[in-house]
Amino acid sequence: MTLGQWGMLAMLSMIWGGSFFFIGVAVADVPPLTIVATRVLLAAMVLWLIMAALRQPMPRDPSIWGAFFCMGFLNNVLPFSLIVWGQTYISSGLASILNATTPLFTILVAGAVLADERITLGKAVGVLLGLTGVVVIVGPEAMGGMDENVLAQLAVLAAGVSYAFAGVYGRRFRTMGMTPFVTATGQVTASSVLLLPFALFVDRPWEQAVPEGPVWAALAGLGILSTAFAYILYFRLLATAGATNLLLVTFLVPVSAVLLGILFLGEHLAAGHVAGMALIASGLLVIDGRLLPRRRPSEP
Repeated sequence: MTLGQWGMLAMLSMIWGGSFFFIGVAVADVPPLTIVATRVLLAAMVLWLIMAALRQPMPRDPSIWGAFFCMGFLNNVLPFSLIVWGQTYISSGLASILNATTPLFTILVAGAVLADERITLGKAVGVLLGLTGVVVIVGPEAMGGMDENVLAQLAVLAAGVSYAFAGVYGRRFRTMGMTPFVTATGQVTASSVLLLPFALFVDRPWEQAVPEGPVWAALAGLGILSTAFAYILYFRLLATAGATNLLLVTFLVPVSAVLLGILFLGEHLAAGHVAGMALIASGLLVIDGRLLPRRRPSEP
């Protein structure tokens, strides 16, 4: 990758790592569904403004919008809600580490349902290492019963599973003749339509205390930076650097999230969390192929 692409990759990792930090700030004063609805609504507004400035039309085909709603549910509504609820009980750093298992679940889901994504030996070893790291992180507490801490960790892991299904489902957009930018705008718009009435009915935000300035700033950062701007960076990198290089962001997001949590939220990681993060990172490196040199075909 070029120096500019490395810079965009580092920026994307900090922005996505910052999403866990923003949630950690907001979740103390704002109900989870309200946080998620605000996130996707702000992102949709920003992306629609950009689409208008670029004069890019949105599709009107009902079947395409049906796909947007399915993608929005799998890629935004369900995982965002699970992560925010999970962070009401666990730290932002731990949530980011558990969320880094998304590529592991993607390999399992894709290998089960896609004929061209079969699980190889290297992928199997990487998944086994990563899931071992999950067991180390969750720890023996899970054997004693499903308390709130364990359930919160399982919720964040379930968000990773939802992202995995979204990644497999999202492959259909390649054949629909739409730019990734249109897809991103469509899915956050659909997510807003799904979430807003539900959040209003469940959380009744008008009955909540008015948040203070830092909480409003966190919500704005979550929607504008960590969602709208992150999508722009993501699709730019996907087009210029490729999916394999983009996978590197998975290694960097927990680093920035953990550092922000320690510096500004007073969080700390237990030894088991660090050990589990090392195992997950090792599994991702094995899957990525950078840990072991690839054999090149011999010259004739």
